[in-house]
Amino acid sequence: MPPLILLALAIHVGIAIAVTRHALLRKADVRAALGWIAVAWLSAIIGGPLYFAFGINRINRRAGRLSAQAETRGVRFGDAAPPDAPPPLQALARVGQRVTGVAVRQGNAIAILHGGDRAYPAMLEAIGGAQHSVALASYIFRHDDVGRRFIAALAAAQARGVAVRVLVDGVGGGWLRAPAIRALRRAGVPCAKFLHSWAPWRMPLLNLRNHKKLLIIDGEAGFTGGLNIGAENLAHGEARKRVDDVHLRIDGPLARQLMASFAQDWLFTTGEALEDEAWWPEIADAGATPARGIRSGPDGDLFNLETVLGAALTLATRRIRIVTPYFLPDTRLEFALAQAALRGVDLQIVIPARSDHRLMDWAMRAHLRFFPAIRPHVRLGAAPFNHAKLVTIDGAWCLIGSSNWDTRSLRLNFEFDVECYDPRVCAEIDALIDGKVAAAAALSPMPVSAGLAPLRDAAARLLLPYL
Repeated sequence: MPPLILLALAIHVGIAIAVTRHALLRKADVRAALGWIAVAWLSAIIGGPLYFAFGINRINRRAGRLSAQAETRGVRFGDAAPPDAPPPLQALARVGQRVTGVAVRQGNAIAILHGGDRAYPAMLEAIGGAQHSVALASYIFRHDDVGRRFIAALAAAQARGVAVRVLVDGVGGGWLRAPAIRALRRAGVPCAKFLHSWAPWRMPLLNLRNHKKLLIIDGEAGFTGGLNIGAENLAHGEARKRVDDVHLRIDGPLARQLMASFAQDWLFTTGEALEDEAWWPEIADAGATPARGIRSGPDGDLFNLETVLGAALTLATRRIRIVTPYFLPDTRLEFALAQAALRGVDLQIVIPARSDHRLMDWAMRAHLRFFPAIRPHVRLGAAPFNHAKLVTIDGAWCLIGSSNWDTRSLRLNFEFDVECYDPRVCAEIDALIDGKVAAAAALSPMPVSAGLAPLRDAAARLLLPYL
């Protein structure tokens, strides 16, 4: 056998052994471990690089070392479970505290901002009134009319002596071109791209993303939810590109949890610890809503949101309502949803009739075919494309944030969501959901033998872990 072939064979076997060892020791999912081991042995040479790029959670150790510094600012404290909540919600609050290490905080004022027409003016006004600090994180930051207004407001705040930091995802913010980032830097605004590098050993390619949407003003008021920064979120935008979304304005102690999440990501990305009092003031109570922020991501926060959602579905007694742009939950959440439906809980799930990614539409259609207990409860929302992520349980608990109901959000993305134990806030969210349910259509039957479409959809579903 020629020496070059022997050398290539030796390299292939060595890489395959290394992948096998790593997968056996690190992969909790047996199917994932078997799949990656098969790829490593059956794909000569390229199997190892594929595993390195997509199969390894390389954020775990670095984020774990850095997180303690960002967590020393008094985030891990709080009140007990809401005293007036019914026993199931008391139990849910305790589950969340054990999972996240963060207690439910009372004393918050939370306002629902439906759409960019309401959210953007409030956010820009808050930036304009900032006296000490502005922290902004966004998955997408477009350089359009809306983006330029934010750039101008951030630059003006920086010019008048406010400490400003902007963090944009390395993929969502533009992998090759990021005009908004360039404009911010030209204006002297400190900004960074999360997990973006031209060095392959430092960049997990397209796999891990910061999907959070955070704006914190003077460390004591915050905005979060599903809104990216872009003109497509305005009502007068181009009809076929319009996006319907929901954001929150938060005043009170919960704002510190938003700031802690941003500080951790900024420290991880830039190495700069945000230590000044400008970021961490004393925060007085501003309202009466008990709430908690839930960070999730492929680091020490892995499975946080998935566990809380599973507990919420299990503890629901009357009604579960879910609005999400992408619905590809794993088997654990599917089982919890099916069990809720079987025990008589009113289950309503609204997904878009057509999302912004055709591949996701195909995969969702195929996915639902395998879950007959859930499928009758799914409705297809009308245009514009719904990007809001809303959950309500029994009209007393709700969740609003950046996380979709798919494996990418629950396992690969860094996300931030807010859970509220307040019937008033839940009623406002339920009112939004009522409108979406009224405009939605029932899911039509999905015959398996209708041409090539089912095969196409099922093939798209195979990409579920990375969609």
